[in-house]
Amino acid sequence: MTPNALSKPHKRTASAASKARPGSNKGESFVADAPVVNVATDAAYAPADTGRPGHRPLRNMSELRHFFRTNDVPIYFAGATPFNLLGIDRWVRNFSYIAYYDAWDGAHPRVFTPQHKPYVEFQSGEDINNWLLENAEVRAFIDRRRPRGVRPKIAMVFFDEETERICDELGYDLILPSTHLRERLDSKLVTTRLGNEVGAASVPNILTNVSDWEEVTRAAARAGLGSDLVIQTPYGDSGKTTFFVASATDWNKHRKEIAGQDVKVMRRINNRPVAVEAVLTSRGTVVGPFMSELTGHPKLTPYRGGWCGNEMYPEVLAGELRAKATELVRRLGDRLAAEGYRGFFEVDVLVDIDSDQVYLGELNPRISGASSITNVTAGAYADVPLFAFHLLEFMDVEFDFDLAEINDRWGELAAVDVWSQMIIKETSPAVERIEAAAPTGQYYLDDDGALVFRRAALDWHQLQNESEAFFLRIYGVGDYRWKGADLGVLVTKARLQKTLPSGASALTIHAKHLVDAIRSQYSGTPLVPPARAVRVPGVKSS
Repeated sequence: MTPNALSKPHKRTASAASKARPGSNKGESFVADAPVVNVATDAAYAPADTGRPGHRPLRNMSELRHFFRTNDVPIYFAGATPFNLLGIDRWVRNFSYIAYYDAWDGAHPRVFTPQHKPYVEFQSGEDINNWLLENAEVRAFIDRRRPRGVRPKIAMVFFDEETERICDELGYDLILPSTHLRERLDSKLVTTRLGNEVGAASVPNILTNVSDWEEVTRAAARAGLGSDLVIQTPYGDSGKTTFFVASATDWNKHRKEIAGQDVKVMRRINNRPVAVEAVLTSRGTVVGPFMSELTGHPKLTPYRGGWCGNEMYPEVLAGELRAKATELVRRLGDRLAAEGYRGFFEVDVLVDIDSDQVYLGELNPRISGASSITNVTAGAYADVPLFAFHLLEFMDVEFDFDLAEINDRWGELAAVDVWSQMIIKETSPAVERIEAAAPTGQYYLDDDGALVFRRAALDWHQLQNESEAFFLRIYGVGDYRWKGADLGVLVTKARLQKTLPSGASALTIHAKHLVDAIRSQYSGTPLVPPARAVRVPGVKSS
């Protein structure tokens, strides 16, 4: 698998700033000339917990918040960037990030990045995380904060059996379901079968294995799917493994990726994709807010159908549609529990615009790209972030309060909030070494409508209105950009997508202006003349 998006680092020479950052030396002093970042209020420096009497179950939200703000167990989120769970440290004491890329150049007090990063041609997000865990600087960083007899907790998006072996050898607790279970449930075909068993139906489909276009058309005709089809392979990024096939020409274009594989062949519907995250606990499933998805916008991604962001706003799902989608997620959660699964998962729900039917799309049995919005909702600030329930499961903390009440309250509170994010990918086929990049921090629209960098910031939690935005830089000066590379993530409290009369979605004028403003701050030097085939550091040539 070629790593992409928020998981793929490239060769980078450590900058002067990265060679002296908070946490990189034993004394952990701040660099005098490092960028100043507003820390705001968080749980990082709360006193340690003196212990819950008798370790009785937590009885209410107040006790739950107190537990996390006085937590003395080191918890780490590891990855190419801290994007997915950025800001959790505001609620959870002793929560830190271990990242390959440091978007703050040493100024974030809870982000650690190794200084020395020799060239490695990573092939996946799993490779990155395994490299980080084995890195001597990272191990020393964790050991310095490790209370005697305490096993640090490690969370991440991408992991494999090697990750589990590394954590076992180093005495870390990988607070995620097993690789074997996750890989099984990650199959789009398995998700479809499990959903069918509990009445969480997918778009009309067949699961089959076909070798040519004639077989596809015959199988689709028998199932009444029509001739305008969507074909998915079991694993992989849906933007790269979802194929729209309505003719022999379409089939021939994607034949190598489809022929001879077990695939899901679906009727193509006029759908609105909706994402929702949930946590499966010992007492049931906690369902997060519903978000619309940004998919396939050419201004953001070169991949047709590829995920490139999310929006949360009151009208995403309401009334009966929201009730149907919530029930679908709960049913799937119950079925996952029977498989032995627990913790965080994300579900893509498809709403048929023409019939108002709600279908199961895909299951992502992991922390997802939507987590960044899930954890800043009004519901999260009224109670705790959704990820806190995942931590409860893997820290073996019992609780005794009503999840149905929490789900009802979050359904009401989240419906009044507006948050959006765009994943800005490189869309040009050229390969360049980046010479200038947009800085991480808070931006605002001035009186002339220009997007202006206001100040460095730790995360997007302090955004107030649609005139402000937060940009998290991923690739910066010294990195390479290529078609499909993630330049960064822009988060704002504005709507970024509109529905056209045809039912299709398009970026708003405001969204396109934000994207153009960020892209304008990037410039680079071509690696070689475009006609030459090259092998870019960290990028597969195929």
